[in-house]
Amino acid sequence: MYPLRKTWSSIKQANLFTTMLLCALLAGLVLVCSIWTITWITDRFVALEKGWLDTLLNWIVALISGVAGWFVLPALTVLISSLFQESVIQRVERLEYPQSHRNVTFGFWPELWHDIKFTAEAIGWNILVLPCYFLGIGFPVSILLNAYLLGREFFESAAGYHLGKTEARILGKHHWKSIYIGGLTITVLSLIPLINLFVPIFAVVWMVHLYHAIQPPDKTR
Repeated sequence: MYPLRKTWSSIKQANLFTTMLLCALLAGLVLVCSIWTITWITDRFVALEKGWLDTLLNWIVALISGVAGWFVLPALTVLISSLFQESVIQRVERLEYPQSHRNVTFGFWPELWHDIKFTAEAIGWNILVLPCYFLGIGFPVSILLNAYLLGREFFESAAGYHLGKTEARILGKHHWKSIYIGGLTITVLSLIPLINLFVPIFAVVWMVHLYHAIQPPDKTR
């Protein structure tokens, strides 16, 4: 139920390293652009009398934005992975589950819109738990929250590929412990610098294996 070794094996056998690199570059680009945009806005609209104070403020804003981006990155993994998700699922299933058959077809734009809404929801929840940091429990609360959100969403994406979102959610409720452990693993890896850039593809492959492990074979054909 916790396919860590199988996930890594599939990544190697399906030759997903190029895809992971592209995903990592995209994640890094999103993070850098976000930091640059926030810093530019501060520099453009906040003017202090002394030049060195302006420079110091910009550096502080950039640092805070970088730290905030590090914490928010788990919430962005679903949106980033959406660009590669279908291709990754197909490649892994052709290799590991050649008898599986897709029963549901989704359009690219509806799926992307769904992922955008989820990302907004996840960021909103992460903002709501910010006061917990002043109580000294923000970090564990954030991890527990994102473990639930990411586990649910990545599983429903993998299972929904065959069952549709509604049936995938119903199936997920019966196996929430395994899904939560997967979400927890994804969340922890998302907080490790550099490794977090490669997590979106890892998460998709993990949940593909989890889905096939808990789903009766006749349902995937």
